[in-house]
Amino acid sequence: MEKICFIINPVSGTQKKDAWPELIRRGIDGKRFDTEILFTERQGHAHELAFRQVKEQTPYVVAVGGDGTVNEVAAALRDSNSALGILPSGSGNGLARHLHIPLRLSDALKMIGTARVQTIDYGLANDKPFFCTLGAGFDAHVSEKFAHTRKRGFRKYVAIIAQEFILYRPQWYKLKYEGKSMEINAMLVTVANSSQYGNNGYISPLADISDGQLDICILLPFPKILAPALAARLVGKTIHKSPYYRTFRCRELSIVRSQAGVIHMDGDPCVMDSELYIKIVPGGLKVLTG
Repeated sequence: MEKICFIINPVSGTQKKDAWPELIRRGIDGKRFDTEILFTERQGHAHELAFRQVKEQTPYVVAVGGDGTVNEVAAALRDSNSALGILPSGSGNGLARHLHIPLRLSDALKMIGTARVQTIDYGLANDKPFFCTLGAGFDAHVSEKFAHTRKRGFRKYVAIIAQEFILYRPQWYKLKYEGKSMEINAMLVTVANSSQYGNNGYISPLADISDGQLDICILLPFPKILAPALAARLVGKTIHKSPYYRTFRCRELSIVRSQAGVIHMDGDPCVMDSELYIKIVPGGLKVLTG
């Protein structure tokens, strides 16, 4: 039998998870897997629990939560022989959606029973890992506001975007990459490893999570009247065709801002220095996919 450990974040998303351990045990193949189920108790605890599983050489460690929980678990599993599984239960579920992992618990559990191990890239920003996207600008601003609200879910996220967009002002950034540099005034600069933020908002529709490159996505200032059209492009996977969008690929870069401040990594806000050193780590994480 192969050991599989489920790390559940009980406060992720909007669903209660009291009954999930029993549902997991029913849905997983008991003849193949020796199942352990753990609950997180605080921020950062998922990383601690997952790192312990790496030390115990557990083959499969499943993050049960949103992108923040996935980030904590994946950060512990990177560059190891343990593979990441995901039971998505957050607000955005960006990495799960990119990897075509079902959002229904029963379907995701069924997929784990037949999953294959795929190797994907991850990014480092000032030595801190991210797996979907890193953002500086409006997306980071929204992430910070969302993190401090009591209500969760997609509707609340959209409400914050609408509210904050009215007052937000573009910022200047200096980008240096592979012998080139540019200064640009932008609404946001997003570094994408995968294609989307979450909730099928495709900031980088052509991104390949295993190509050994980062997709740099820049949204230029645009007339506010065009916001609904750009939102439709984001969902429709055509944002890269907008005249207000710029993109290029590289293996590493630095982003210089006017001052230290908030960025987001996989949807969660954090404060970093004014200069961000970012690079790709090719094939650094094993994941379970259908």
